[in-house]
Amino acid sequence: MKMVAETLNVARSHINERRGTTPKPRGPYHKGEDAEVLPAIRAIVDARPTYGYRRVTALVNRQRRAEERPAINAKRVLRIMRRNGLTLERSTARRPGRTHDGVVIALRSNVRWCSDHQEIHARNREVVRVLFVLDACDREIIAWLAAANAGISGEMERDLMVAAVERRFGTTKMPHPVEWLSDRACPGLDPGAAPISLRTRPIPRRRLTSSNSSRRCEDHQGGTGLDHSSRS
Repeated sequence: MKMVAETLNVARSHINERRGTTPKPRGPYHKGEDAEVLPAIRAIVDARPTYGYRRVTALVNRQRRAEERPAINAKRVLRIMRRNGLTLERSTARRPGRTHDGVVIALRSNVRWCSDHQEIHARNREVVRVLFVLDACDREIIAWLAAANAGISGEMERDLMVAAVERRFGTTKMPHPVEWLSDRACPGLDPGAAPISLRTRPIPRRRLTSSNSSRRCEDHQGGTGLDHSSRS
C-alpha cells in the first residue's frame, strides 16, 4: 500500500477511504423539488413562448414571493427548461430574404444602375455622407448627393433618381426601363423592394435644394448642378 501511495503521490488514508466505498453513479443533476417547479415554468412558457430563462425566472419568483415561498436560482430554471425542452432555439444570425444571384454587370449602358452611400469622417468630427449612383456597365458615377451631420432620407434617394435620369437622358421621361440596384443596408430604400425598375413614364421633377444647409447639390433651371466623375 505504501509503494502504491508513493507512486500515485497520494495519501494512504485517501486510498483506504476509496477502497471502502463504492463510487456513486454519475448522471444529470436534479433535485426532488424540480417536479414541483416545472408546472409553473411550463405555464409561463406556454403563455409567453418568446421569453428566455431569465424572464421566466423573474416571473416564477414573482409568483413564489406572492405565495411567501423562497425564490429559486436562474441556473436551476435553465436546467429544468433544458431537460424538458422548453428553452428557445439558438439564433444562427441568418436573415431570411432574397438571395443575391451575383449578376451585377450589364452588357450596355443605361440598363442597370447601382446606388450606395459612403461615410467620410472629418478631423473636426463632422460626418459627411455621400449618396451616389453609377452605371453597372461603364462604371461612371451618374449623380451624387452629400449631407453633413445628417442622415440619408428617402427624399434624397428619390432626388438622386431624378438627377440620374436627367443627367443620362436629358429629360424626365426615359426611353426604356432601367433597373436600380441598391445595397441591403442603404438607408434610402426599403431592403425588401430592391431591385426596383425605373419605368418609362415621366418622373416628377423637383428642386434638389432644401432648407437643410447640408444638402450640397442644387437644380437651377433644368440643370442638376451635379458633377460627373471620370470613368474608372
